Amino acid sequence: MAAIPLTARGAKRLEEELHRLKTIERPNVIEAISEARAQGDLSENAEYDAARERQGFIEGRIQELEGTLANAHIINPAELEVDDRIVFGATVTIEDLGSSETVTYQIVGDLEADIRQNLISVSSPVARALIGKSEGDVVMVNVPAGEKEFEIIEIAYN
Repeated sequence: MAAIPLTARGAKRLEEELHRLKTIERPNVIEAISEARAQGDLSENAEYDAARERQGFIEGRIQELEGTLANAHIINPAELEVDDRIVFGATVTIEDLGSSETVTYQIVGDLEADIRQNLISVSSPVARALIGKSEGDVVMVNVPAGEKEFEIIEIAYN
């Protein structure tokens, strides 16, 4: 399996989720299954069916997280020699030259991306256009709304 790029923060978040699933969610669902079994006839027991379904989801997610973390390549942008260029993990402030709006994104792995937290996937059109560029560069990006022009205002590696 190929290495999965993650930031240190993203890896920590996945490890915390795995820990919660193993120490809290798994025991809770086992308890729920046990209580549902104690009610008798399992063929018409909705609580039992729901608990088993939840257990399947939890076990599947545990396997997914363990596989991801086993194949993770954790990248700390602060430790990279980047010559002031945008790389995976960099936090970039850009200005939309059409609207003069500025926004700050961190370029992260596909599994970490969350636009609500301004974490964009390294494979997104914006990130692909920014990778390798420097402060002051202007890039053209094809986005769903059409082509946009951005100026790179600041790059941070934290």
